[in-house]
Amino acid sequence: MKAVFYDVYGGPEVLQYGDQSEPKVGPDSVLVEVRASSVNPVDWKITAGYLDAALPTYFPVIPGWDLAGVVVKPGASVTEFQAGDEVIGYARMDTVGLGTFAERVAAPVRGLARKPRNVSWAEAATIPLAGLTAYQTLEAVGATEGDTVLVHNGAGGVGTYAIQIAAARGARVLATASGKNHDFLRSLGAEPLTYGEGLGERIVEAAPEGLDAVVDLVGGDDWRASLPHLKTPERVASVADNTVKEHGGRYVFVRPNPVHLLALTELVEAGRVKPILADTFPLERASDAFRRSMEGHVRGKLAITVGDQI
Repeated sequence: MKAVFYDVYGGPEVLQYGDQSEPKVGPDSVLVEVRASSVNPVDWKITAGYLDAALPTYFPVIPGWDLAGVVVKPGASVTEFQAGDEVIGYARMDTVGLGTFAERVAAPVRGLARKPRNVSWAEAATIPLAGLTAYQTLEAVGATEGDTVLVHNGAGGVGTYAIQIAAARGARVLATASGKNHDFLRSLGAEPLTYGEGLGERIVEAAPEGLDAVVDLVGGDDWRASLPHLKTPERVASVADNTVKEHGGRYVFVRPNPVHLLALTELVEAGRVKPILADTFPLERASDAFRRSMEGHVRGKLAITVGDQI
């Protein structure tokens, strides 16, 4: 099968496109014909070797944790899916080696759900990691109807999902971004705030009664600047800074969860959450997609298309 892979750690230049061995299907996995994947910052960070101390790596590595595709063959113990089912998945393994930038992947059922019927393959592939990260971070802060929730980095891949999911729960959503993205944030259902110096004053102006929850998706100083305006100290969560725990909050590293993933599918089908697709790249141009992601300032997500998209 064709796949993108690398033999050594490095930047986008180490990615190769060529033939790799067909995946073996374990009892708790399904063989999926991949129609699309997507790029997340963790993909190029793993490729650079940043997670080497945390995850055992076996070269050659096929990158990618997101997928949208069609089940070809279920594993021996799998009853949840059958051949022909259209699925999305967060196919993270406990090791690095066999990812989703390939024509086929053996994906554990613990990270799969049915694909939303009303979006393209490329749009569907942007849902799993970013959508689950947003969903689980909002779960960590208990975001619910009537809350005022501040999302830091609202225009990014996870932020676009966090805004829409929080709004779907009935929350009032404030979100930080640069001025050029303010109209975009409004289109998602958020009230925009410019990040950086003076953010505390802007929070007071927008929410004089304070914030019910804070979701940090970028790290840096802004989430700390929002803490004095948080009514309940522990209702803060970060995916970028584990020192949040020192403030009584939660650090979130996204986990595969089929119940949460199905909830995202249902939100998308109901029209309450829409994947925001910034651009698509064919599989053989995955290195260009990495470079685009590494530049930052991507509004939404970048997808990798694989084979026939019909």
